[in-house]
Amino acid sequence: MTPSAGASRATPPDTGAEVIALSRRFLGEYVTKIRLSLAVLDERVVWARPNESSNSIGNLLLHLSGNLRQWIVSAVGGAPDVRDRPAEFAQRAPLPVADLIERLDRTVDEADRVLASLTTADLHTRRTIQGSDVSVLEAVYHVVEHFSMHTGQIILLAKAEAADAVRFYDMIDGHPRLKAEFHGRTPIHPR
Repeated sequence: MTPSAGASRATPPDTGAEVIALSRRFLGEYVTKIRLSLAVLDERVVWARPNESSNSIGNLLLHLSGNLRQWIVSAVGGAPDVRDRPAEFAQRAPLPVADLIERLDRTVDEADRVLASLTTADLHTRRTIQGSDVSVLEAVYHVVEHFSMHTGQIILLAKAEAADAVRFYDMIDGHPRLKAEFHGRTPIHPR
């Protein structure tokens, strides 16, 4: 691709810095979507399992916190790894929704601080996570993809219960635009 006539040659973007910035933004957006989804549900729905082979929204929230802490806060950021992955799925007794969101918020905040401290060079360093040798870039990419997938599951379960109440976009001039709630943390008010 060649620059058009008269266009100045700008410094190429730092792709690594962009990956880090986008990862931070996406994680923030996913948490907001989760918060908006949970705001219309009662605790019974949050802990309901579609079947014994499936997880509840509550289990997915515990799992997201555990995965993000292990991969980013611990493996990349250097904090002790205290994850008990089986417990994330074994939890059956309902924990308060506000506590789950607080745990997820705290973990996302800690991970965001780690991500904000990374340089492009850091993305090429190696870590051992869950017994596998991975680059920091791979760890970040895994976490964002993993968080996205489970956010989608939470949204699907929330929409199955309250379809019309779970919305993320407003139509403005014929185009979808993220709702105003995405510009800050949305309070959670479980029913």
